[in-house]
Amino acid sequence: MSKSLRIASDDIWKNKVEKVNAEVFTLTYGSIVAQLVRDFKNDYNQVNAQLEKMGYNIGIRLIEEFLAKTNQGRCSSFKETAEVISKVGFKIFLNITPQVTNWSTDSKQFSLIFDENPLEEFVELPDDEKAKQQLWYSNVLVGVLKGALEMVQLDVDAEFVSDVLRGDDRTELKLKLNRVLKDEIPTGED
Repeated sequence: MSKSLRIASDDIWKNKVEKVNAEVFTLTYGSIVAQLVRDFKNDYNQVNAQLEKMGYNIGIRLIEEFLAKTNQGRCSSFKETAEVISKVGFKIFLNITPQVTNWSTDSKQFSLIFDENPLEEFVELPDDEKAKQQLWYSNVLVGVLKGALEMVQLDVDAEFVSDVLRGDDRTELKLKLNRVLKDEIPTGED
């Protein structure tokens, strides 16, 4: 399974995705974060919330592109979802493959460990101890995952628990499945 996912995502990356989009996003992302820091006058909690909100809006739109490019069917388990996120989703859009690890005993929580994060290339946090304690620079990814997974009926919590930009040994994002949402038909539609 995982080898076929990796091969499929490699083929999509090589043949169907405009790599320029990922590169432009990673190059401009730092400017977005810097502007938010200025706009919110170094209130890093508000910056984190805004980045998550932006990511959520990206995620609810990105899932359509993901499904169209991969023809991915519904995953049979949260573990399969984690593998698809890591080996296909991140590969297609950022050309990275974070490691899926730290599964909870009930298989409803896992971590993504990033050996590399293109959003963090050429970045240094402000020379401000408050920034190193409060700012989650890549928090847009939290929102992207929450938005995209909600669109496929998975209510999740996502949060960074460590980041190399903050001096940690590794960058780790934790996801927790809260519940599977019911497929609901909007009122008035059959």
